[in-house]
Amino acid sequence: MTKPTSLPAPGRPKLSKGIDTSFALKSDSRDEPLTPKTPADEGIDFFQSPVADGEKPLHVYELRLDPDGGPHKDRQYIRLPPAYTPYILRVSIDAGTPAARNGVFRTNFPLDGGVFGRDRFSERKLPTDFSKPIHVNLPISHAGAFLFWLEYENDQGERVRGRKGYFNIDPVLKIKARTPILDDDLRVLPPDQGAVIEDDYVNLPLDGLSILTLVSKWMGPTSEWKNFFAEAKDRGYTMIHYTPLQERGESNSPYSIRNQLRYDPTLFERPLSVEEGNARIEKVLKGAKEEHGLLSLTDVVLNHTANDSPWLLEHPEAGYSPNNTPHLTPALELDTAIIEYSESLTSRGLPTVVNSLQDVDDLMSGLNTVVKDLKLWQYYVLDVNREKESVFTLLRSEREAPWTGKDIARKTIAELAEIVRAEAKVEGLGQLASRFGAKVNSTYAASLVKAAFVELTDPVALADAWVRVVDVLNVPLYREWEEDTSVALENVKNRLKYARLDEHGPKLGDITRSNPLVETYFTRLCPTLDADPSLYSLANNGWIWNADPLQNFALLPSKAYLRREVIVWGDCVKLRYGSSPAANPWLWSYMKQYVTTLAATFDGFRIDNCHSTPLEVGTYMLDAARVVRPDLYICAELFTGSEEMDLVFVRELGINSLVRESGNGWDPKEYSRLLYRHGLGKPIGSMDGACMTSMEDIPSPTGKGPVRRAIVSPLNGSMPHALLYDLTHDNESPLDKRSAEDALSTGALVTFGYCAIGSVKGFDDLYPKLLNLVQEKRKYELSGLSAKSGISRIKRVLNELHLEMVLGGFEEGHVHQENDYIVLHRVQPSTQKGYLLVAHTAFSKGSKDRGYINPIKLRRTRARFVLGANINIPSYDVANDPTTLRGLPANLVDMPSIVVPQGLDNEGPYAEIVVPEYFPPGSVMVFETQMQEYDPSLDKFCATGAQDAFGDLSLVELNVVLYRADGEERDATGGAFGVYDVPGMDRLVYCGFEGWMHPLRHIMRYNDLGHPLCGHLRDGTWALDYVHQRLTRQDQVDVFPSLNKPARWLQERFEKIKKSVPNFMRPKYFALVVSEAYKAARRAVVEQCSDFIVSGHDFTQDLAMCSVQMYGQVKSASLDPAVSTPSLAAGLPHFTTEWARCWGRDVFISLRGLFLTTGNFEGARKHILAFASTLKHGLIPNLLDSVRTPRYNSRDSPWWMLQNIQDYVKMSPDGLSILAEHVKRRFPQDDTWVSWDDPRAYAYSSTIAEIIQEILQRHASGIHFREYNAGPNLDMQMKEEGFNIDIDVDWTTGLIFGGNKYNCGTWMDKMGESIKAGTKGIPGTPRDGAPVEITGLLKSTLTWLDRLSSRGQFPFTGVETEINDKKRHVTYKEWSDLIQESFEKCYYVPLEHYEDQQYKINTLLVNRRGIYKDVYGSGAGREWSDYQLRPNFPIAMTVAPELFNETHALQALRLADEVLRGPLGMKTLDPADLQYRPVYDNSNDSADASIAKGLNYHNGPEWGWPLGYFLQAYLYFDIRTGAGKENPMHTLHHLHKILLQPRRHIQRDSWAGLPELTNENGEYCRDSCNTQAWSASTLLDFLESVQRLGDGNVE
Repeated sequence: MTKPTSLPAPGRPKLSKGIDTSFALKSDSRDEPLTPKTPADEGIDFFQSPVADGEKPLHVYELRLDPDGGPHKDRQYIRLPPAYTPYILRVSIDAGTPAARNGVFRTNFPLDGGVFGRDRFSERKLPTDFSKPIHVNLPISHAGAFLFWLEYENDQGERVRGRKGYFNIDPVLKIKARTPILDDDLRVLPPDQGAVIEDDYVNLPLDGLSILTLVSKWMGPTSEWKNFFAEAKDRGYTMIHYTPLQERGESNSPYSIRNQLRYDPTLFERPLSVEEGNARIEKVLKGAKEEHGLLSLTDVVLNHTANDSPWLLEHPEAGYSPNNTPHLTPALELDTAIIEYSESLTSRGLPTVVNSLQDVDDLMSGLNTVVKDLKLWQYYVLDVNREKESVFTLLRSEREAPWTGKDIARKTIAELAEIVRAEAKVEGLGQLASRFGAKVNSTYAASLVKAAFVELTDPVALADAWVRVVDVLNVPLYREWEEDTSVALENVKNRLKYARLDEHGPKLGDITRSNPLVETYFTRLCPTLDADPSLYSLANNGWIWNADPLQNFALLPSKAYLRREVIVWGDCVKLRYGSSPAANPWLWSYMKQYVTTLAATFDGFRIDNCHSTPLEVGTYMLDAARVVRPDLYICAELFTGSEEMDLVFVRELGINSLVRESGNGWDPKEYSRLLYRHGLGKPIGSMDGACMTSMEDIPSPTGKGPVRRAIVSPLNGSMPHALLYDLTHDNESPLDKRSAEDALSTGALVTFGYCAIGSVKGFDDLYPKLLNLVQEKRKYELSGLSAKSGISRIKRVLNELHLEMVLGGFEEGHVHQENDYIVLHRVQPSTQKGYLLVAHTAFSKGSKDRGYINPIKLRRTRARFVLGANINIPSYDVANDPTTLRGLPANLVDMPSIVVPQGLDNEGPYAEIVVPEYFPPGSVMVFETQMQEYDPSLDKFCATGAQDAFGDLSLVELNVVLYRADGEERDATGGAFGVYDVPGMDRLVYCGFEGWMHPLRHIMRYNDLGHPLCGHLRDGTWALDYVHQRLTRQDQVDVFPSLNKPARWLQERFEKIKKSVPNFMRPKYFALVVSEAYKAARRAVVEQCSDFIVSGHDFTQDLAMCSVQMYGQVKSASLDPAVSTPSLAAGLPHFTTEWARCWGRDVFISLRGLFLTTGNFEGARKHILAFASTLKHGLIPNLLDSVRTPRYNSRDSPWWMLQNIQDYVKMSPDGLSILAEHVKRRFPQDDTWVSWDDPRAYAYSSTIAEIIQEILQRHASGIHFREYNAGPNLDMQMKEEGFNIDIDVDWTTGLIFGGNKYNCGTWMDKMGESIKAGTKGIPGTPRDGAPVEITGLLKSTLTWLDRLSSRGQFPFTGVETEINDKKRHVTYKEWSDLIQESFEKCYYVPLEHYEDQQYKINTLLVNRRGIYKDVYGSGAGREWSDYQLRPNFPIAMTVAPELFNETHALQALRLADEVLRGPLGMKTLDPADLQYRPVYDNSNDSADASIAKGLNYHNGPEWGWPLGYFLQAYLYFDIRTGAGKENPMHTLHHLHKILLQPRRHIQRDSWAGLPELTNENGEYCRDSCNTQAWSASTLLDFLESVQRLGDGNVE
């Protein structure tokens, strides 16, 4: 995931006079803004205001949702930049996806203005447009944490709430500007000259925060704080983190707050009222900000209060007590027993001081006895005596109720106990509220035993039987008690050892009542002598190892207090909020006042113990705080144990930064990983900012206001922003953790992180030990930048450089770890200026060894020394000063300046940094870097001019630029070029830009510079040369002279890159050039397309790109035997060249979608004319072979051509004119075969109308011929009989019959090839007879021609034929009506047997009912094949829907939807069919005749192109007679849901198309074309029909 800190955030104007976006407060309420307009209102005003002169483009951040309306799992949390200027968050969802079905977008972001409310939601109804992308634009103008979701209708009509998404907007922080820390010669300026505070304020991104933690009680009174501010500023910090300043409790811990509404009295020289104290702190913090440029951050403690907070006496309900949390009763009893036991040790003869493990064992042995005497088991179990007595009493009175449950007579005792448990009849089970609180209702118990023990009648005997059941019920309860007691005692023992014996423990001293064995779990308040302990004994707070942070450990089912699992803070009472303010009104109100008071004073909060803060409490309090200060900065430290759980708190609470600790890196490698993960920013040479943005004109998101120019950037998911500390105030010191010397290297490395950074004064001053917040009473020493200030002098420079780098946008970084060295390089991407830090870490004590690191080579980069230092610590002991906190004695030793030499090798010039001979652990060096000869305009140069270079190319030229499979390129270039092979990854699939864009899309979006392609680009410039050289080859330019211009554009940019860019930057600039060229070329395609494509969504345009992908020019295939012309490939990579490229059937199935819907009418016309010229025997060729040796063996091809001519006439401007166009005929009128250059070839002409008529007439007269050159030279697999072509019309039905069992004249044309299996020459699917799709195509043609003829637009009226030995003229209408009358009778297989007599059915052969036959009249011995369910009938439904009974049609389609439809296509055979074989493997040469040599090609595998016809047919019939009749939206959403898989496939697959076929359930088929023309075409047909159905707006 990329860090959102890279998102640009331009300067923000003040939107109201005197106020930025903070609220001024009314005196009577902190919840209401004084200004009449909220930040959301001001944002709306901005978007509705006129565009200002010179206004920069808006920023639009686009978040794409998944089809179910939720964000992808990687995008559940989005972090957005501060709204310095309002911008737009665009939430996008693809049209037609399930979540768009009556979809409503809901968010608690105040879309319509007003005040934010977490439970106040705005909504936007999603448009019902199926042809355009769906956007919801949110006008972002202020900080906060927001959520959204989509609500929509599922297939059952129920309203569904989609998965939630979250977006957090960073606050706007401002600080006083500072002057540079270095002079022009890179010398560090002294404090009075460098980093001097100026008058102007600047926006401070969160990454610019340098936070210093100060413990206020060690600072003295506020009158002395000014000196600490000066010191912090001089050390380069921008914010001070104050531990809590509120009145402290008796422990004196800052985190044990006695009075949340009063500052601690020790902060002031004299007693002050609450109001005076507030005013004093506000004045002090204001001075820190204005005079020293320091923002303020304080802890907010929400989970607990001091054990001596006076308000607890008035409000004991604010804590957890046995009174309000009854299961704590035994825990309190145990805690009290431990206290009393501690007081009695002397009298028991036990030690009161722990000096050994034996002492521990002795003490625990005594405690074990005490605990047993408590008989805590009574809180768990049922009272046997009570149970017996209550049942006996009821039975004796004969008042028991009859048993109403299932028969339990003679059940065993164990079975009866299990029934009681299963029916949850034990009341109070596990509640632990009182002794023997668990019981069973006596009426139930009596009825149970009487029903179970049918042989017993005596009440005493039955009561005894119940006791036996109770005993079994009690067994696991006793075990539970034993386990809880054992765990509790073990935890007490472990705590006892740590607290009183361990070397690193607090060693608490004598054990007494006031200092008991272990810390007390309860604070015992005593308002009066007779106060109820259950009410005034309040549970103390603490923490638990590996606890679920969302589980309150003070509530059941947790038994943490009883099991002594809480590592307790004895000075803090855990607060009991409940789930909402209504649960504890006073506490919520009081703590809200505390939080809002702090928000009015401080710039930010650190949420103490955040992971234990109930989410409902945190959100409520922070929402209230943000009303007071909308730009409140929130940070926290989480110990949830998982990043996923971290995100829950971050996104819900709106946490801006998570504290990350350098100490978690246990060695240099792990530490470098932490630096990379949390502080890298983006890698050097990142591409997303340069390559992934686009420019758009954006209408106002409010619906009112002007259109604005905008930069649109896609959003990836965000990881929580890091606040990286070198040391926090509760961590061990460097001396204890690693070494004191490591403070310098670790502190330096942190400052080079592109994130917020933090430290403590004790780290800078080199305090030897972790200070105890509770017991430590000494005060800080103000050491400034003196010799006694540890590493502060270096820290000053590096902190200031950190600020300068963030404000300057040095967002790119590189982390290199080698042995004990870590090198961190920061670079500004638009200037290529940088700073490089070399740090020799010191994870181990004592070494002065230089270690080893290779010389650091910086390619084409100059490096200048800034500073270097090591630290010398003569002693690790510090004299114990009783009043002042002091650091280790240490000397910062400055390194002499280093001149970095320049070198030159075969990769070009470089700078080489060599570590000096003396560079002991802890040493650091800093260099300024600058790329040599860097041209700041290079990015702009690479990104401009592409539209001019590519915008005038034709579609065929764009095929060369964008696509070309390997075979096409080699054919076109004489083998000189093929697809590019990148080492370490699969070969590219295209030579053109699409081939490169497949890997680049991922690389650019996620800055994956470790990708093999990036490595290859760094290794050399071969790829750059390839891209433009393939276009400038003479054989390319000769054919396409227009390619010179884009080739020159590419060459100019690549040559400049080669000359001026170091190898590590090559991937970025290669991606920039290629992506800009690709976008321009794609735009050029779309701009030449129809409005349907131009205005369509991504999927529509992706499909349209397939029309260019398939339409190209190669030398070996053409539409003209004499001249090379562009032609449509059937599929890639298998059908690219020579005879295999252009197929009649494939062309005309594909032409409508790929050419007509896209607007390429000229391309369609040329294919129609070319194939029309080849008409022979009344057929067109299946294999065109450049019109040189066409083959005529397909019965369906002419009908597909006629359908396309019909579509062309209807869709093309002046389409009717094509009927009058003349084409020269390839063959003589007598069908004699002649070569293409024979004088008899092209000797006469026909109009297209005459061609159409000839096809109809030849079929009406009957077609009988043997293929030219029949035999193995033509087809080595086919048997002799297969070359015989016979087609006739049955004039009783009007149907066309043809074929025989040895040929396969339709698209299901697999011929058997296996000698071993005996299938050679045996078609897999001969489909002889009248295939249903041919009948539909015939009917469509006849209906169309009848319409034209009746209007005088077609020169013929019908055909001449002989019927019953009589010659006659059959009009188109007569023929059409004949088919209409016979179709259902011939093809429909009724649902019910009794209807068979109405249809031409052989009942014995019926396999499925409610279907349409695939063929009518299959040949002898294959009659059963008529009844196979295949996906061909929807074709007929689409082209001739009038043939079908609408009810029958929809039933058949629903069955196909259930049975045949796969993820990417349609099963070619019913899975219930005995011939069903769904996995196609053409290399299989087994003896299995059904699959050998891929005979099952069309007997189960799922083909893509029939899916489009199925969708069209379903749409047509469902809106007429199905669910869509009342609501077409129902139909459209169902069908668009089917498109989700194809949509996903075309976007992700390297071929950027849809496959020819897949195996079962969409599994990859290696023998399939990866992208097939007709697979894309028919889906375009469907989408275009949706658009026509009301322009996509179907209410």
